[in-house]
Amino acid sequence: MPAVAGQQLASAGRSPLTTRQCQAKWKIACYTPTQYRQAYDLNPLYRAGVTGKGRTIVIVDSFGSPTIQRDLDVYSARFGMKSTHVDVVKWGKVPPFNPANSDHTGWAGETTLDVEMAHAVAPDAHIVLVETAVAENEGTTGLPEMMNAEKSLIDRGVGDVISQSFGATENTFPGFRSGDFSSIQNLRYAFKDAARHGVTVLGSSGDGGATDTTANSTTDYPYKVNSWPSSDPLVTSVGGTQLHLDDKGNRTAPDSVYNDAGAGGGGKSHVFARPSYQNGVKQVAGNNRATPDISMSAATNGGAWVYSSYDPKAAGWDVSGGTSEASPLFAGIVALADQVAGHRLGNINKALYSLYAQSSQNPSTGIVDVKDGTNNSYAGVTGYTAVKGFDMATGVGTIDAARFVPALAEEG
Repeated sequence: MPAVAGQQLASAGRSPLTTRQCQAKWKIACYTPTQYRQAYDLNPLYRAGVTGKGRTIVIVDSFGSPTIQRDLDVYSARFGMKSTHVDVVKWGKVPPFNPANSDHTGWAGETTLDVEMAHAVAPDAHIVLVETAVAENEGTTGLPEMMNAEKSLIDRGVGDVISQSFGATENTFPGFRSGDFSSIQNLRYAFKDAARHGVTVLGSSGDGGATDTTANSTTDYPYKVNSWPSSDPLVTSVGGTQLHLDDKGNRTAPDSVYNDAGAGGGGKSHVFARPSYQNGVKQVAGNNRATPDISMSAATNGGAWVYSSYDPKAAGWDVSGGTSEASPLFAGIVALADQVAGHRLGNINKALYSLYAQSSQNPSTGIVDVKDGTNNSYAGVTGYTAVKGFDMATGVGTIDAARFVPALAEEG
């Protein structure tokens, strides 16, 4: 399974349920793209023609899904959206899909979540799905193939924003224990290339709160750790929140920290020093790169409806969550901002923290603080609390897209 994977919690079969029906049946909330569009204030942008048109989102997953185009078409039709063509790029000798292989089905579920969430936010953006031939896991496994694929697309001018719903705990990389971080440093070439070409790179912050999985991928470290590529200063780390919405998408309570089947990843990197764009939050970050930078919906109690048919025995509608959901949601936001700006925004971290610095006095930045006092403690490791201002539970907070998208376009 991916080291950062979509958390699939419930299956409805032939048709998605309403939020009330989910709460009655499973004791969880479940959300449609219509509700997300209301919650994140996207509709004013759509009415103004800001739909991601002319921009390209690149999604990278091991193995991919053999039914991704059909599934996106069904998903779009169900919620009254026009679909879009998914360009599939196979990197290496991707094996034939086997529904009996849990690695294949795990990544197919991840792929489905990634593509459908990006499309939900930026319906007119072009989507390129990169399917790699080696399963990404802990340590360096599978990551060279992913980085090579990303660099190849960047060099060919393909993609404005890259969404990465995967990650590996820094501690599992070779040499980490002895303080040798070269195995991570040597994988950064794709991100350096993205910076040179003005491509925005996003990474899910993880689903293990302030900890994350060990090299065996089945247990968590009993102390605070962080994961790469989310921890990379050249990547915008996307953490997780829990939305509290009614059936129309209106908030019934302020956003809180994602902490149920998993918890929003966040904390200090043990590899990277604090980048200059985080100097304004050094009282929280200290001398280290701190994550996440910003957060979007990720809780399974408040998960997203997705449609898939890659497993013919389990085709239908499921509720999924995790920061694997948050990264492609935010990739859609970046695509909208690229359209408004009329160009790629590249590494947005400097602009993001600049907007955050203005946000306490200027609500037009569209940055919405998450400060309800919930936390991302997980697996017995005490995490961080969502308080006023920047924190390592949700970063600078979340967004009001109608304000944030034009503000990011201008600042970037």
